[in-house]
Amino acid sequence: MQFTSPKLFRVIRVHDWPTYDGWIWLDGYELNAAGDAVERRSVFVQLSGLRQIGKAPDPRTRNSRRPGVTPGTTSGRVIRTGR
Repeated sequence: MQFTSPKLFRVIRVHDWPTYDGWIWLDGYELNAAGDAVERRSVFVQLSGLRQIGKAPDPRTRNSRRPGVTPGTTSGRVIRTGR
């Protein structure tokens, strides 16, 4: 068991590696309660244990300087691992 409690996780990549049916490898960042990335991780998770809870905030909007943003781009999905 990889997690003892649910985790917030910002997905940056879904691997197409062969796995057991219903399982996937994800790359991304574990988030704290404030939504800040605290650790980059690769996780092997069961699809039925994932819950999408929204879109991650765009970190480019946190500072006063706004770099050029291409319309239609978004940051990764935020999911909760576990039940």
